[in-house]
Amino acid sequence: MVHITTPPSGHFDIARLCLERGAHVYVEKPLTLRTEEARLLFSLADGKGLKVTVGHDDQFGHAARRMRALIQEGYLGGPPVHMESHYCYDLTEPGYAKALLGDKEHWVRKLPGKLLHNIISHGIARISEFLTTDTPHVIAYGFASPLLKRMGEGEIVDELRVIVSEEERLTAYFTFSSQMRPSLHQFRIYGPKNGLMLDHDQDLLIRLRGGRFKSYGEKFLPPVLFARQHLGNLITNARTFLARDFHMKSGMKHLIESFYQSIVHGTPVPIPYGEILRTSTIMDAIFDQVGDKARVREDVALQLR
Repeated sequence: MVHITTPPSGHFDIARLCLERGAHVYVEKPLTLRTEEARLLFSLADGKGLKVTVGHDDQFGHAARRMRALIQEGYLGGPPVHMESHYCYDLTEPGYAKALLGDKEHWVRKLPGKLLHNIISHGIARISEFLTTDTPHVIAYGFASPLLKRMGEGEIVDELRVIVSEEERLTAYFTFSSQMRPSLHQFRIYGPKNGLMLDHDQDLLIRLRGGRFKSYGEKFLPPVLFARQHLGNLITNARTFLARDFHMKSGMKHLIESFYQSIVHGTPVPIPYGEILRTSTIMDAIFDQVGDKARVREDVALQLR
């Protein structure tokens, strides 16, 4: 087993080398820079009887696993109808962001999607898990925030809005922002009967009741029910903490353990390859669209000069 944690530009070549030498690979996100590279890795792995996974560990935290179990039990009342994924990043933190903004040769700037390429796969993967088509329709709009413009930053896109649709059955919104507060890492999924809200930062899962109470009951009963749920999440998190299973990276721990078990016992990988490919396909479409629009804006600016 080899864990690949290099910058993304080296993921494909290193993973291919490891697979050719007979090693399973766990690759940090994003798996590869383009979908075709991911397909090649999966094909090589299958041909050699090896396995691959990607570090989308946010999908395996305690609350995320409880959400998945409720959906499988039918809590939504049918297939998902709509999803909303928020994945924010604070550019004011002093470490990684400062290094990126202060270095014009930083490796992140050389990625096809630059800052977005290194971050958004966690939020996109939430959506991909519940899609069924391999070719969803994607509409993306990205731009540099006023903060970055004031800093003279012309390359980094730090605000992104995306619509993903699957025929006329399922839609999803994805939001990436460095400026909105609170800085959310949230996922909402709605079915024909009920919905669910997952907050990754607080390890919180809230059931969103689809029905309404009669008359003034709708003004008083929902706050009580939400309060009970928040208290229930507090108790669950406290018990998990006391059981010494409340690691900050509990999702990564669970993903790695599940991947190792799939190798030892010959069971399916924790993240299906089709799901990883859907995430990559959506990201390809986002970067192609945002990149095209950025080039148009640059051309217009040059013409105006």
